[in-house]
This record gives sequence, structure tokens and C-alpha cells, in this order.
Amino acid sequence: MKPTISVRSISCLLVAIVVLANFSFVSSPQKEKEDWISLFNGKDIKNWTVKIHHHEVGDNFGNTFRVENKMIKVRYDQYDKFNERYGHLYFNTPYSYYHLSLEYRFTGVWRKDAPDYTNLNSGVMFHSQDPHTMPKEQDWPISVEMQFLAGLSDGKQRPTGNMCSPGTDVIFEGKKDPRHCINSTSKTYPKEEWVKADLIVLGDSLITHFINDEPVLQYAKPQIGGGVANRYNPALKIDGKLLKEGFIALQSEGQEIDFRNIKLLNLEGCMDPKSKSYKSYYVKPNPSKCR
Repeated sequence: MKPTISVRSISCLLVAIVVLANFSFVSSPQKEKEDWISLFNGKDIKNWTVKIHHHEVGDNFGNTFRVENKMIKVRYDQYDKFNERYGHLYFNTPYSYYHLSLEYRFTGVWRKDAPDYTNLNSGVMFHSQDPHTMPKEQDWPISVEMQFLAGLSDGKQRPTGNMCSPGTDVIFEGKKDPRHCINSTSKTYPKEEWVKADLIVLGDSLITHFINDEPVLQYAKPQIGGGVANRYNPALKIDGKLLKEGFIALQSEGQEIDFRNIKLLNLEGCMDPKSKSYKSYYVKPNPSKCR
């Protein structure tokens, strides 16, 4: 594949975009209204779809994903055993260029019959395949993950906001990185503490992770590849295919966790200043949105 722009050039572009995305929206003299979309209404998950390993799409086994007190909660109190029931809750609309923001909090409850690595471990998947394309026995969706971790009792550093890649690859520091997970530069946060996580996704170009409003990780060119995902439809695993868009999903893998304030700012829209639909923060033109 012959690149048309270097990763460094894309990084410089994102720096400018990030400044706009995080500062000029609120400080602009025009006080331009941000059209944030609330992905979670605080009442139910009707706009979301569940897919749990060993179960058909739409089967919310054991009421794994539930809504209480304006939070989406991941719970296992109706499980007799975990049995590798890795689950994901997908918002029903795919996106390409956007700023995702949410808050998460780990509880102290972890299923000890889940793999050790799942202790105080969860995440949000993005650029994911449609859950309806996943066979019953597929464990992980082909996607990219913003991984969430909390500190363990051993006191070792355990950053959050990392990148993991089930069935995918990314370009990190100028080359394809073979690691399944790449650590961020965030500090370690304890369980029971609310943490704000933000994700700026620019289609198939550059992605930046933020924890509590601080940039902690950046990489480029998400694409299908790698391993970890199993028993998928092989027709969908086209290694090297760039991921331009996909679904967003909250993760369940044996550790109880709460999510709230889940919202998204679409960065794709009308970029014609003469249109009423124009927003200065759009970075991807979509003329069909102009009016």
C-alpha cells in the first residue's frame, strides 16, 4: 500500500483538530452550538443491541446489560457460571468521524471463574462489525478497543485508555504494531472512581484517546488483521482492509462496571459555510447534510 500522507503529517493535522474539538467549541466568539447526540437516554437500551458469546444476537443473557439510576450496568448476579460469555452492547448506528465521550466506574465485583486478565478490565469497542454479522460462537467482534483498567491490589502501575485490537491492526509510531494491546500514558485509577474517557476517531486515518481530558494515546490507520477474535465469518476478515466506520459497543467480560453520560459529537457534516447546516468543527464533508 502506497501511503499518500505520512503518519507524522496526520498527527500534526489532528493536533489542530483536537484543539478545535476540545477548546474552540466552548471559547468561540460565535458560541456555536455543539450538536452532541446522547447515545444513552438514561432510561433503557432500546437503541442498543446485545451480542454475548454462546448466544444469538439480541439475547441479553442473565440481564447482563441493565439500566439503573441513569446508568448502564454490567452485572452477573443471574449467572451460574461465566463460561466465557464475553458480551458487547452495540449502539445501533455506525459512525465514522466523531468525538465519543463517556464516564465509567468499576465496582469491586469480578467473577473469579472469568480469566485473570479480566479483573478490573473492560472497554468500549469502535469501528466494530455489525453484531448481526457475528455467528453465535464468535467471541470478540472484529473491532478496535479503547481498553479500561483499574489498579489491582499489587500496587503496580496499570494505565487505562489503552488500545486493544481483536481482529485488527493499527499503525503506532510509524509502523504496524504486532502487539494486541498498546498501553497509554495515563495514570492508574482505583476501582469505584468515576473516570472520563474520550475518543476522537477520524475515519481510517487517526485516532486519539483521552482520559480525564488529557491525551494519552494516538495511532493511525485501523485495519482488519491480527488475531484474538475467533470463529468469525471468514468472508468478513479481509486483512489489510482499512476500517473507515463501524459500530460502538460497551464491553462485558467478567468484571462489573457502570457507564453513564454516553454522548457523541459527529464530526462529519455540511462544510459549506453558506448552508444553515454548516458547523465549523466538521472535519469530514458530507454534502447530503447541507440545506
